[in-house]
Amino acid sequence: MTRGKNPTGPVTRAGKKTIEKALEMNQPSNRWMVAGSVLKNPRILRLRPSLKRFMLAYIDKFKIRRIGKDWVLHSHLPPLNSRAYSLFVKRHLIEKCEGPSHAQIGLTNACPQKCAYCYNRDRAGRVMDKETILRAVRDLQKAGVAWLGWTGGEPLLNKDIVAITEAASRDSAVKLFTTGCALTRELGRDLRNAGLFSVCVSLDDWREEVHDRGRGCPGAFRTALKAVETFLEIDGLHVGVSAVLSPDTIRNGGTEDFLGFLEGLGIHEAWLSEVKPSVRSLWTEEAVIQETDRMRLVNLQDEMNRRGRMTVNYLGHFEGREHFGCNCGRKMVYIDAFGEVSPCVFTPMTFGNVRGRPLEDMLSEMRSCFASGEGCFVNGNYRLFRKYSAGSLPLNRELSQALAAEAQFGPSAVFYKLFNP
Repeated sequence: MTRGKNPTGPVTRAGKKTIEKALEMNQPSNRWMVAGSVLKNPRILRLRPSLKRFMLAYIDKFKIRRIGKDWVLHSHLPPLNSRAYSLFVKRHLIEKCEGPSHAQIGLTNACPQKCAYCYNRDRAGRVMDKETILRAVRDLQKAGVAWLGWTGGEPLLNKDIVAITEAASRDSAVKLFTTGCALTRELGRDLRNAGLFSVCVSLDDWREEVHDRGRGCPGAFRTALKAVETFLEIDGLHVGVSAVLSPDTIRNGGTEDFLGFLEGLGIHEAWLSEVKPSVRSLWTEEAVIQETDRMRLVNLQDEMNRRGRMTVNYLGHFEGREHFGCNCGRKMVYIDAFGEVSPCVFTPMTFGNVRGRPLEDMLSEMRSCFASGEGCFVNGNYRLFRKYSAGSLPLNRELSQALAAEAQFGPSAVFYKLFNP
């Protein structure tokens, strides 16, 4: 195989050994799809053996699901047989692109729900129009983004969401985060036809009154369940629930009860995160999970995934020290509905606005301020936000730079120790 010129050329002897290793290591339901993904992306064979072993072991913690034509490990990665995944392998694993691989964009700040923990509650400004969003998408993809998440506010309230999805989905896997508000069967089908590969409906508890109270919106629970039902009726769409767990829920066994409830809905994935200290009221030790809490969810995820009925995808598992770490400001970026550029959705900081600065410059500046650390940046540094936030949120560019200079990142996670030894 001529490197860099024939990505679908013959597989070398070493490549065949890697495929054989994949067949040997991975659970039966994964084996042929892993081998097929390697054949489709032979560049991945250039990774050093220790990194290939790490990747195969990580994949084996999940059941690859065939959803329509997509092979989905979990919804935080593009489907393993997609063009977006091939671009991700080429640019980030082989060429070691410095730009982000993942980004979220707020399509609107309008939302019928008033969540106490909402990471957007203190943001304000002039909402981006369609052309500004599309320009930001193009700039992100030029920088290396292979996975895009639509968020808000409630992104379904943006009347241009189908056109934006269609424009973005050729070179990136597109995922929707939604409350289910404003969903119709027609809109759901149009989004799938436009290239949407995955959707996560917000649902934080299995008890109606608890969910509605946390969301500040009577009827939110029933709206979410109706949305799940509607999305599951759409052929080929990967359907999940996005759940924000409180420390109490994690510690008192509520997560186990909740996951049992979600299995009964017939969804493909439960996307879990803990409440993040992204707003002033949560800048307290009591509101932030501890390492024992994180490990409880990590172990629960692995246990549930061995059963294989429903994928459990906990953000703290993906970004933990034993896997990929936190890469906010480097491999992850967030553009809010007003065009402000932040390291991730959970960090109330801005390095400028897409209307006023070239996105490439802001991405470069964030890379100079952030390191790939072993755990969630905001969980570890929320006290600094209390120190620097005398005025409004998000912190402006100068304060964001000052906070990042004082922040603690910790050592690199296992992946980056292998990737950049």
